[in-house]
Amino acid sequence: MTDVHGVYAAAITPRGKHGEIDFGASFELIDFLCRGGVSGIALCTAAGEFAALSLDERSRLVYLAVKRSRVPVLVGVGSATLDGSVNLAREARDAGAAGLLLPPPHFFDYDQDDLREFYLQFARQLGDGTATFLSQLPLPGGRLEIPTALELLATGHFAGVEDGDGADSVHRIQAACQGRPWRILAGGDATFAEARCAGAHAAISSTACALPELMTALDRAPQDQRLHARLDEFLCWVDQFPPPVIVKTATSLRRLKTGPLSVPLSPEKQKKLEQFRVWFEPWLACRE
Repeated sequence: MTDVHGVYAAAITPRGKHGEIDFGASFELIDFLCRGGVSGIALCTAAGEFAALSLDERSRLVYLAVKRSRVPVLVGVGSATLDGSVNLAREARDAGAAGLLLPPPHFFDYDQDDLREFYLQFARQLGDGTATFLSQLPLPGGRLEIPTALELLATGHFAGVEDGDGADSVHRIQAACQGRPWRILAGGDATFAEARCAGAHAAISSTACALPELMTALDRAPQDQRLHARLDEFLCWVDQFPPPVIVKTATSLRRLKTGPLSVPLSPEKQKKLEQFRVWFEPWLACRE
């Protein structure tokens, strides 16, 4: 069983001028996150805009990133199809990923019985031996509900669950564990501290991509109100834009190459983004 703990930074995917993955910039980001003290890195999550990448791009990024990283790498294997997720999972497993994050197939809204069958067939095709975490995070499409997730965990084919709903969900999953070695990954920055205090074993944080120092400090001291306030200040900006605009912009302001935004912003949003840029660097400099 993968012993996930601490903060896993949900990394953005740096892109070139024509939309291609910038592998050199990806390596620099991985080095930055490792220096920032994160326990691990999560690739090809929503923060990494996985749906905008081809399966081949994702597989190559994972292969190279695992070789580069000094910390464990979890890999999102979300896809619109079962075959796509299984193929991505096999590539990630063979590359040496520490574990997989498997959300429901995106785009369509599937019922729980269909999602259960999707996960069971995934497990049968991939086989045991690779830690696969069920992802309940909301994406376009069906959401895996807790009763379904618990039923799937009871099969023994899955290592744990990534949940973004905070303490209540953590307690519900813990109550069903009954000594089983399931791992709970907190998946939402807004509920990061409360989920960790409630007993989540680790957290997957998109904010940690830009601010690894803040999130690792909050992980060590989840009741520190000063750290809470700083995270809330940053998340106020995050909530005003489509994801992952603010995380990507903040990462670029840390002197890292990120490439252009995938979708252009309206003139009004562009003005607001300039306000964020003016705000961010003095705010960051006052972190001590």
